[in-house]
Amino acid sequence: MTDFFKVILFLNYGLLLSIIILGAAKYRILNNKEKQYFHCIAFLFFIELLNLVLPYIFNLNDTSFLYPLYIAGEFFLLTTLFIRKLELPKYFLGITALLACGFMVAKYVYDFPSNSDTVKVISNIAIICLSGFALLREINGVPVQNRFLLADACIFFYYSVSVFIFIIQHQIANLSEHDYYIILSVNNILSSILYCSFLYTFIKLKK
Repeated sequence: MTDFFKVILFLNYGLLLSIIILGAAKYRILNNKEKQYFHCIAFLFFIELLNLVLPYIFNLNDTSFLYPLYIAGEFFLLTTLFIRKLELPKYFLGITALLACGFMVAKYVYDFPSNSDTVKVISNIAIICLSGFALLREINGVPVQNRFLLADACIFFYYSVSVFIFIIQHQIANLSEHDYYIILSVNNILSSILYCSFLYTFIKLKK
């Protein structure tokens, strides 16, 4: 199971790199709202690159300090993406920025909350709600072309299932190493589906 986990993990690295290269090549044909998708993927790639590079090059095996940055950055980039798509009032952007910065200050300065997973779940639920509203608007026939509809659907699917997996993981006492890697592998497979939706979307993009 460990080998399978590593295969999926490095597959995701390859998918992220492919999206970065293709997205950069087509960045000029993206409108302002669509560019936010590329920024989200670029941020995820940056975090994954640090997780890969720090242990092997700088011998820094504990990269858990990146987790709060990942949570805050992911929350800010994805919520602002859907806030703009839903054309919500601009002060919502300020609120999300304040929440993201507030969490990082609280965590890095005061180590609060002690368990960042709780914040991750709340962040995921916020992303689920916003992406769900965006999908409902699309289904209801809002006359705006959405070239990232597949990506929106996969974002909603990924974060919905991730919350479910997180709940199951924390309900199971004395989780064995085998079961732990099964859960991580499932989450990585979901990530692969999400990344493939981005890759397909960028491939199909035209001026």
